[in-house]
Amino acid sequence: MKCQDTLWNSCLDYVKTKVHFDNYSTWFAPTQARKWDSETLIVEVPNHFYKKCLEDNYSELIQAALKEVVGKAVAVKYILEGQLEESPRSFDEVCSSPEVNAPTFELKEKKNNLTPSVDGKFNFANFVVGSSNQFAHAAAQAVAKNPGRAYNPLFIYSGVGLGKTHLLQAIGGAILQQNPAARVKYLTAEEFTVDLIESLRNDRMPGFRSKYRPLDVLLVDDIQFIAGKERTQEEFFFTFNALYESQKQVVLSSDRYPKDMHDIEERLRSRFESGLITDIKLPDVETKVAILEHKAEFHNKIVPNDVNLFIANNIKTNIRELEGLLLRIIAYASFTHKVISLELAKEVLKDFTYDKNRQFTVPKILKKVASHFHLKVADLKSSKRSRNISLPRQIAMYLSREYTPTSLPEIGKQFGGKDHTTVLYSYRQIANLIKENNEISHSIETIIKQIERG
Repeated sequence: MKCQDTLWNSCLDYVKTKVHFDNYSTWFAPTQARKWDSETLIVEVPNHFYKKCLEDNYSELIQAALKEVVGKAVAVKYILEGQLEESPRSFDEVCSSPEVNAPTFELKEKKNNLTPSVDGKFNFANFVVGSSNQFAHAAAQAVAKNPGRAYNPLFIYSGVGLGKTHLLQAIGGAILQQNPAARVKYLTAEEFTVDLIESLRNDRMPGFRSKYRPLDVLLVDDIQFIAGKERTQEEFFFTFNALYESQKQVVLSSDRYPKDMHDIEERLRSRFESGLITDIKLPDVETKVAILEHKAEFHNKIVPNDVNLFIANNIKTNIRELEGLLLRIIAYASFTHKVISLELAKEVLKDFTYDKNRQFTVPKILKKVASHFHLKVADLKSSKRSRNISLPRQIAMYLSREYTPTSLPEIGKQFGGKDHTTVLYSYRQIANLIKENNEISHSIETIIKQIERG
């Protein structure tokens, strides 16, 4: 276990003794320590509501926990998932260092290089299936029933927070349930890299290889992390080959399609593309509502259907954000002793829905779509009908209707005076293509992320 994990887990043990279980499971359980440098602890939270709640309501408690564990005051910085982009030091830096300059503290902890493997809370039974993820779910189940033979490797890609990790963990759990003796390992590509660095530095490469190559199933999350890391790619290539040639199962997840992964060796990319590639799209409203109902049931709460619909219709990002907002409503109702209602939901989420919707405007969509497809905004507003312009124009119209409150006639006006029926036709065309064309779906998700980042 990494130093920061040990520290944060010890803090959480302290917190458990000070807060109600519901508050702990709502606000603390989803967090994860990402970095620790003896002065500052960086903690990852699912979304900005968690960040605000922890800062506003639990700062003193967290400081008390840190003082109890570390013996001094420590600065805590919260980041949203995916924000920490700093990579480990280069192999030359690490391997030439005589020792690790990581901070230490007094804790009795059994040494372990990797985090716990398969987490039983992620299984097929509690994975909500909809049109956006049914193919990925079916593929994952097929792999779990017949590992090493059904689809090998299985490559799952999607945006952040749409269920990739859940499916990887569910595969591992199902295989272990069928065969408890199976050697199954789940880890992130970052953990694989860190383990490799430590093995190189301490001259333990035979032990490193013997840890991975005899596995029956290797599940690697966020494989895009190894981009640009030549030594990691080389070692993963040989690990992959050893498992594949022995008919052992490899499952990979990424936030992008293999061909869109830059700084990846071609021989490795070809391995990723040699099996089944499946994606998870943004869930539709019906799937979102089902997810919210499942989450409410898990917390033993009754949430009216109109509240679930309100959240589902206003949140266009990911499942984690969706669940986080539901938990915010549940927690607020609990703190204020109010009944969960549509009025309460609107009050609690007014800032969030406003901020999110404010990011999406027709001019911004035009600009981002044009940039993504290497066009000019004037091309999208023109009457040109060539495929390389008409398809991006339809995508921009789809996003304008889906993500802004702008009326159809006004959207048409901002697209160079197009008729509202043209906008509606474009919207329906793209809505259908998203279900059938992974490349278009992926392009739209990429554009959405770019708009959300500003």
